[in-house]
Amino acid sequence: MASTGDRLPARYWRLWWAGAIDNVGNGALVTALPLLAVTLTADPRLVSMVAAASFVPWLLFALPAGAIADRFSRIAVMRSAQAFQAVAVTALAVLVAAGAMDVVALMVAAFLVGVGQVGYGIASQSVVPEIVEHRLLGRANARQYLATTVGQSFIGPPVGSLLFGLAIALPFGLDGAALVVSALLLARLRGMSQPRGAVRSAGPAVIEGLRWLVGHRLLRTLALLLGVNTFCFQLGNVTLVLLATGELGVGVAGYGVLLAVAAVGSVLGGLLAARLVTVFGQIPVLIVALAVNAVVFVLLGLSPDAWILAALLALSGLATAVWSVLTVTLRQELVPLALLGRVNSVYRLLGWGLIPLGALAGGLIAHEISVRAGYPIAGTLRAVALVVSLPLLLRAHRQGPRPQST
Repeated sequence: MASTGDRLPARYWRLWWAGAIDNVGNGALVTALPLLAVTLTADPRLVSMVAAASFVPWLLFALPAGAIADRFSRIAVMRSAQAFQAVAVTALAVLVAAGAMDVVALMVAAFLVGVGQVGYGIASQSVVPEIVEHRLLGRANARQYLATTVGQSFIGPPVGSLLFGLAIALPFGLDGAALVVSALLLARLRGMSQPRGAVRSAGPAVIEGLRWLVGHRLLRTLALLLGVNTFCFQLGNVTLVLLATGELGVGVAGYGVLLAVAAVGSVLGGLLAARLVTVFGQIPVLIVALAVNAVVFVLLGLSPDAWILAALLALSGLATAVWSVLTVTLRQELVPLALLGRVNSVYRLLGWGLIPLGALAGGLIAHEISVRAGYPIAGTLRAVALVVSLPLLLRAHRQGPRPQST
């Protein structure tokens, strides 16, 4: 885990490249899925159910995935999860090419891909402290977030939408190939240390991680805030494809470009996160990021054209990137390494478990009111959650974030 000076070690960069390639494929996939959905149905409720299906696995499998990540090699867990996703995405591409796809089959495929993403996501966040010194975790996480943003928002979406326009099955084939290449790069990460300490059987192991997180006031609050905010994010954005391609007249290729333009903010957020923390401190920056997103979501529902929509999405992306980098770093700094997989799994369950409900709620709101209505509702809910949690966050700022007893 040693590094020379302030440089991140070579093993980290191998992990980084594996993630970067995976994210390009994932960016093409997440762009192609809603585009495929709207070719199969114009009902916003069904479109939202496709989005919800990809996040349901976080409710079902996050906790056991955390126990697995603490019990076995986290790199091996990541490779296995990618192999599972590759099989699911390849099957999806074959069905699309054969003209045998319908909305139900698309939901099943989205669910299976989501299962693999749960295992990969928890293990990938938990493995970084095994490779990088604690003093460099903020920088390492910022680089990881940049790779995620560039792949999933800059490169993947326009490539995915372009390939979708050429042949619907192509972006899914690209994701399958990216997963295989990424897994091969991870296979070269030999000699990784195993998680420290004995991990008990799945049930007691999961309970141990749950008790640790519940006993840590700051991380518990951040997990609950994440849950509210991801619910609201999905509530507003689940019908973004309908708003962009319908009301605002953006075509298939333009939709990918819209997402890429919006990702500028995420890149800036990843670049600025560490500097903002140095100047203002972790908690104040987190509070401002939450406040910005609450205001932006209200304004998103009023966007008169695609350019204003993209600019507001970029600002939201900046705030989200800062929040993400800081909260991941806090968990890696405060949680014992042997517990990190399980605590991450509980954190992600609380944080991402409401996403399917947000997607379904967004689809219903779009159907009953309009495709714009979800945004101001989500922004208002975000603002209420911030006001409720503000006293605790300010207290944590005065005391300084630190481990707390269970």
